[in-house]
Amino acid sequence: MSPYLPVPDRVEYPARVLILAVTIWYFSRRLLTLRNSFFLLSFWVGVAVFAIWVAPDLLVPGWRSHWLFQNDITGSLKSSISEESLRDWFVLIVRSIRAIVIVPIVEELFWRGWLMRWLAGQDFQKVPLGTYEPRAFWITALLFAAEHGPYWEVGLLAGVVYNWLMVRTRSLTACILAHAVTNACLCLFVVATGRWEYWL
Repeated sequence: MSPYLPVPDRVEYPARVLILAVTIWYFSRRLLTLRNSFFLLSFWVGVAVFAIWVAPDLLVPGWRSHWLFQNDITGSLKSSISEESLRDWFVLIVRSIRAIVIVPIVEELFWRGWLMRWLAGQDFQKVPLGTYEPRAFWITALLFAAEHGPYWEVGLLAGVVYNWLMVRTRSLTACILAHAVTNACLCLFVVATGRWEYWL
């Protein structure tokens, strides 16, 4: 939004959350449910993916500086939030809400709700959620990895784990919850440690 219509982060971030929330409600409300028979599994998968996400950087100093992770293709580590906004708790709270509530719904609807099914059979609505088809499973995981730029290797592992959860539970809600738990843990970690590079 900002490059085309410069607005303060205090306006842009809430506007993004509101627009995305309304869009999700309008187009996808019939696909979403709060019923989840796999709450504990989803919760612990979410925590495990968070651990996978931060472990390389915590265990191996300089890991993310390697050219395999920062290059002309994957990009470089740079927070999308301005220095000024990093000191603004309102912006940080709204950014966290987006990461914990909006992003898991949007991404799971796309990656595991649509793409994995579409790759398994192009009339995707006839393909049940959680259908395992190896090509669809691995292409989805690889593209999920590519979306995460310098974090592609942990993105690949996360994609595999979330795909597995979908196959195991056949529940979009279970995947959304796991993804939300991962992002909640990551938000707490980022704010507590100041490792803003995780917020690309």
